[in-house]
Amino acid sequence: MANIYGVFDCLFVEVVFCLTTCLYRYGRTGKMDALKGFLKQTGQEFLNEAGKAFTDAAKDVVGNVINEMFVKKEAETKRFLPSIKNMRVLGERASGLRPHGDVQDYSIIKSQCLSTGSLFEDPLFPATDESLMFSRRPDRNIEWLRPSEICDDPQFFVEGYSRFDVQQGELGDCWLLAAAANLTQDSNLFFRVVPFDNSFEDGYCGTFHFCFWQYGKWIDVVIDDRLPTYHGELLYMHSTEKNEFWSALLEKAYAKLHGSYEALKGGTTCEAMEDFTGGVTEWYELKEAPPNLFNILSKGSERNSMMGCSIEADPYVTEAETPQGLIRGHAYSITKVALMDIVTPRTTGKIPMIRLRNPWGNEAEWNGPWSDQSPEWRYISESVKMDIGLTFDRDGEFWMSFQDFLNHFDRVEICNLSPDSLTEEQQNSGKRKWEMSVFEGEWTSGVTAGGCRNFLDTFWSNPQYIVSLEDPDEEDDDGKCTIICALMQKNRRSKRNMGMECLTIGFAIYHLTERDMYTKPQPVSFFKYRASVARSPHFINTREVSARFKLPPGHYLIVPSTFDPNEEGEFLIRVFSETKNHMEENDDHVGYGDVDDRVSNYDGEDGNHDVTPSIPMPKPVDPQRAALERLFRDIAGPDMEVDWVELKRILDHSMRDDLPRAGSVMNGIGQQSVYTTNAAMTDDGGGGGGNLFALLCGPFCKGTPFEEVLGLNEQNQQQPGGIITNENPITSQVLYESGGFSKDVCRSMVAMLDADQSGKLGFEEFEALLTDIAKWKAVFKLYDKEGSGRMQAFELRQALNSAGYRLNNRILNALAHRYGSRDGTIAFDDFIMCAVKIKTYIDIFKERDTEGTNKATFTMDDWIEKTIYS
Repeated sequence: MANIYGVFDCLFVEVVFCLTTCLYRYGRTGKMDALKGFLKQTGQEFLNEAGKAFTDAAKDVVGNVINEMFVKKEAETKRFLPSIKNMRVLGERASGLRPHGDVQDYSIIKSQCLSTGSLFEDPLFPATDESLMFSRRPDRNIEWLRPSEICDDPQFFVEGYSRFDVQQGELGDCWLLAAAANLTQDSNLFFRVVPFDNSFEDGYCGTFHFCFWQYGKWIDVVIDDRLPTYHGELLYMHSTEKNEFWSALLEKAYAKLHGSYEALKGGTTCEAMEDFTGGVTEWYELKEAPPNLFNILSKGSERNSMMGCSIEADPYVTEAETPQGLIRGHAYSITKVALMDIVTPRTTGKIPMIRLRNPWGNEAEWNGPWSDQSPEWRYISESVKMDIGLTFDRDGEFWMSFQDFLNHFDRVEICNLSPDSLTEEQQNSGKRKWEMSVFEGEWTSGVTAGGCRNFLDTFWSNPQYIVSLEDPDEEDDDGKCTIICALMQKNRRSKRNMGMECLTIGFAIYHLTERDMYTKPQPVSFFKYRASVARSPHFINTREVSARFKLPPGHYLIVPSTFDPNEEGEFLIRVFSETKNHMEENDDHVGYGDVDDRVSNYDGEDGNHDVTPSIPMPKPVDPQRAALERLFRDIAGPDMEVDWVELKRILDHSMRDDLPRAGSVMNGIGQQSVYTTNAAMTDDGGGGGGNLFALLCGPFCKGTPFEEVLGLNEQNQQQPGGIITNENPITSQVLYESGGFSKDVCRSMVAMLDADQSGKLGFEEFEALLTDIAKWKAVFKLYDKEGSGRMQAFELRQALNSAGYRLNNRILNALAHRYGSRDGTIAFDDFIMCAVKIKTYIDIFKERDTEGTNKATFTMDDWIEKTIYS
C-alpha cells in the first residue's frame, strides 16, 4: 500500500503548487471567473489522474496476491502414517485416554514370560503371511524361525556393531539399510534406538524392543524374535555374521510399526533417518542443486547430520548397474564430507570430497576417479589419508569428488539432528548443534482447517505461528539467517493398525512488521494484500514437507495447512536455525474482549470499552423494566423465582412467534445493520436496553397491558425501509424442529447465573440472562447470512469475538467437535450453549483469579462442584 500513498503524495504536492501559482496570478488581476474555470478543469484532471494512479497501484498490490497460487503434487509412492495406538510412549505416564492393557510394555511382557517359562509370541504382529505382505500372498512357503532355530549360537551383537553389519535381503528397503548404516556411526544415537537390555543370554524369553521417534514422541516397539526364512536362511535384512541378529530384529520392529514388511518398500532414507533420530529432514534434486550445496553438506557434517543419496531407477531393470559401478534405484549412505588438501605438479589447493557406502557391503563400488586404488590418491598426503580413515577394502565404501557426485547421483537427503541428539562430549569436540523450536497443532473441519492460500476466505483460520530471528549466521556475508521449516502430519488418533493415508500438506511464510505483531491472529485482510516471502516447494501427500530458507533477521508468520479446506488432521511444526530463534503461536489470549459495535455501542459510564460481555441494564427508572418485573412476577409465581422448566417455557414461547422487533434490532439477511441509527431503534439513550427487552418479551406481551408500556404498538407502526419483519428463520427452522430449547441449554443458563445453586433464578438474574440471550441472538443473526438458523463453523471465532469472547484454536477446535455438525455448521441453540459455557467457565476462573494474574487454584472438591453444576 505504500506505493499507493506515495502516488497521492506526489499528486497532492503538484496540485498545491498549481493552486498557489494560480491564486497569485489570477487573484492579483481580479480574473476570478478565469480562476474558477481553471480550478474546475484542474480539479477534474486531478480526480482522473488520482483515480488512474490508485487503480494502477492497487492492481500492483492486489495482483501479486491474486496470482500467488499454490500447486498440488502427488507423491511417487503412496505411504501410510503408522499407528502407534498399542505402543508405549517413553516418558509418558499411563492415563485414562487409552486402556493400559492395550499398550505393550516390554518389562511387563518379559516378566510374565520369565515367570511362566514361555517364549513370547506377539499377537499384534503374528508369524503369518499378513505380517509379510498386505497386497498378495507370498510366492513360496515362508517359515518363521527363532534365531536358535537358524544357528547354534545366536548373538545380538558379534564383536560390537558397525555399518558393515547391515546387509540387504530380498526386500526392496535399501533406504532403510542406508539409514541403519548411518545410525551405527554414532553410539549415542544407536543405543537410543537399540536399547542395551536386548540380549540372547541372561533373561532371554524371545522378546526384544526398539525405540523409534514418531510424531514428536519416542515410542517403544516390542516384538518377538520369530523371523521370516526360506530354506533356513534369513529372507530380509541380515548381518555379515550368520549368528548376529540385531539388524534383522531392528527391521522386524520397523516393519511392525508400518504394519508389514511389504510396507517398507518404496520409502525414503529421510523417513528412516528421522524415525531413528527425531531430526528434521530435507532433500535436494542434484540437477537443480543450490550453489552452496557442499557448504550445506559440510555444515550438516559438523552437526552430525545423517545423509544419504540415490540414483534414479531404471524403469526396465531392477537395480541396474551403471558403467561406473553405481547401482540405479539404490540408496547410498554418505559417511563423510571433507575438504581435502591436494598437491599436484601444477597446483596446490583444496578439493571437496564425499565418502559413500553401498548397503550391499560388497564389491559393487564406484570405479571412477578417487575410487579404491585410484591414481588420484597419490596427490593426497599420508597425514590427510590417516585423518579421513582411508582404506581400500572391497566393502562397498568409496570416495568420489563432489563434482562427480553431482554428475552421477540424482538426489541427496539430509537428516539434521535435534539439539538433544548431541552429547556434551561431541559438542566439546567441535560438533555444532541446531537451535530448535517445535509446536503441535490440529486442523479441525470448519474451524481451523482452512486449506491453502488458494482459498483466501478460510486460509486465515489455519493455525498461525510467529518465528523471530535475531542474529544472522556466523560467516554469512549477506547477514541472513538459515532456517529449516518442517511440517509433519501425525496419526496418534488412528484406531487402525494399518495406519492412515497422508494428507496433502504444505506451508507459507510471511514477513511481519512490528505493527503486525500486535494482531493475533492475522485476519483475512492481511493475506489478501501480502505475498509470502517463502513457502514449501509444493503441497504434497507425504508424511513431512520441509525446506531450507535464508531470511533477513526479523519476525515471520508461518501458516501450515492442508491443500484443500476441511481436511482434518494433527501436525507437528518444527523450525531449525543456526542461531537462536523464538517461536510462539499467533493466537488469541483466552478471556473477555470488546463486544461488536454492531451488537452494542455502549461505552460504559467511564468510557471503557474493555468490559465483560453483558450489555448494561437500562436505568432503574425505566418504565420498561418495571413492566418486565411485573411480567416476571406473573410467570414466576409467589416465590418470585423461575426454574429451568419455566425458563424453557418463556424462551420457547418468546422465540416461537414472528418477533416483530427482530427486524428492527437484528437482520439475519444482511440488508440492515444491527442497531441502526433510526429513531425507532433507540429509547432514551441508554444503549438500546429497552429494545432488547421488547425483542424478547414482545411476543407474549401482545394483548396485555404491558404492550403499550413496552411501546409495541408504536414500534409496529414504524417500518423503516429495507427492514425485514417476516417470520424469524431461527425460530421457524431451529426451534420448531427441535421442540424449542433443549433442557440442557436451559439448565446451563440457570446454572450460569445461579450463584446460590438453588436451581432457580430471581428477577435480577433473569433480567441479566435475557440481556445475554438477546446479545447472543443478535450475534448469531449477524453470521447467519442465509437466515437458515445455522452459521458456518468457520465463522465461530468471529461470532464469539463479536459477543465479547476471545478464544484460542485449541478451545475452538474443542467447541467444533462438541457442538458442530457434519456439514460444517453450528445451529442456533448450539451456539447459545457455546456462549453459556464460555461465559460460565470464564466467570468461574475470574472469581478465583482475584489478583488478575491469569492463574487460579482449585481443590478437587471445588473444581468438581463448580463444573458439574454448570
